[in-house]
Amino acid sequence: MRAIAPGACGAAAALTASLLLAGPALAQEAPAIDSGDTAWMLTSTALVLLMTIPGLALFYAGMVRKKNVLATMMQSFFLAALCSVVWMVAGYSLAFGEGGAWIGDLSRVFLAGTVESFNQPMAGGTIPETVFIAFQMTFAIITPALATGAVADRMKFSSLCVFTVLWSLLVYSPICHWVWQSNGWIFGLGALDFAGGTVVHINAGVAGLVAAVVLGKRTGYGTENMSPFNLALAVIGASMLWVGWFGFNAGSALAAGGRAGMALLVTQIAAATATIVWVLVEWVLKGKPSVLGAISGAVAGLVAVTPAAGFVSPSGALVLGIAAGLAGYWGATALKHWLGYDDSLDAFGVHGVCGIVGALLTGILANEAIGGTAASFGQFMVQLYSVIATIVYTGIATFILLKVVDMAMGLRVTEEEEREGLDVSLHGERLG
Repeated sequence: MRAIAPGACGAAAALTASLLLAGPALAQEAPAIDSGDTAWMLTSTALVLLMTIPGLALFYAGMVRKKNVLATMMQSFFLAALCSVVWMVAGYSLAFGEGGAWIGDLSRVFLAGTVESFNQPMAGGTIPETVFIAFQMTFAIITPALATGAVADRMKFSSLCVFTVLWSLLVYSPICHWVWQSNGWIFGLGALDFAGGTVVHINAGVAGLVAAVVLGKRTGYGTENMSPFNLALAVIGASMLWVGWFGFNAGSALAAGGRAGMALLVTQIAAATATIVWVLVEWVLKGKPSVLGAISGAVAGLVAVTPAAGFVSPSGALVLGIAAGLAGYWGATALKHWLGYDDSLDAFGVHGVCGIVGALLTGILANEAIGGTAASFGQFMVQLYSVIATIVYTGIATFILLKVVDMAMGLRVTEEEEREGLDVSLHGERLG
């Protein structure tokens, strides 16, 4: 996503003044909100929110044990509310305020300026800034929600809430500024990230991995049955993620045009290809194609195509889907067992690994006719640099924030609470 530069109020005012001075003929050409583009972005915003509630909530809840289903759904549902308020208060300002190369300023706290400019198009765009704010809010919601999959079954709800507020402001917003704001330093390098390969998926995956290591393995991991309670819920959730992803990727064009159409098409191709590849690999290695493998493959393909959606052709999407199916399966099986961490729902194995694969392959598969940037070794190196920067910053910052929260209030439930189940021990409720 190449974000429209914020500060629409001042830019619009300056533009209006210059047009009035230029005379009636030019004044008639003043930029206006495009109803078609705005309608598409309103739809995309709803689709991306659908990805978290109920999509991700159902997807994750279906993969945990029965005693933790409600607690897992609560994480996604409550973070949707919590992150919305954090984004309104300061997150948007830190991400898309002018600021400097590293972080935005505080000029847009509490969304200052939106009342004055709500009926004007953003500078350089055709949609109101309010719609852009809401669209970006849904990204700020789903990113920490994705990371919760790595620590399912064992993190205190109160600690998760405090950590999420800090992480959203000190990790998500700065990286969002680096990559998508016009004066961000990664943006300045020319890194390609159409809809969140670094900002969302690598960011969430690495945060989840660090959290899983800091919290430690689930009680009984490796000795007790950790099988999913209800894969039907997970399939429904994955299906909603797949459909919602069209808003995620095609919406990142910020207009209803040819690039949005191409982004939608390549998203479908990559997701479908990765689903087939994951299932075939599992079928060959384990003798049976599993439902869990099919939905995991779909998400892997969707993740990998996210940074590339506005830059690659359909054939490029096919390559991305093949790579994602192979890499996602490896990340969720061999890598996790080799390194010995307990990533409960494979947040890093799928989102982290496939986010890295997608970001790097974008530099190799980019089609100049689609996104204006041609594939090259130089572009690949820029992509690699942006991936490494995201991994290092997210990893270090997440570790520090987790340790601070742990010292202040503890991160993990007691062994007794974990064995009883988080539904009862944290929320006083249970499935019938």
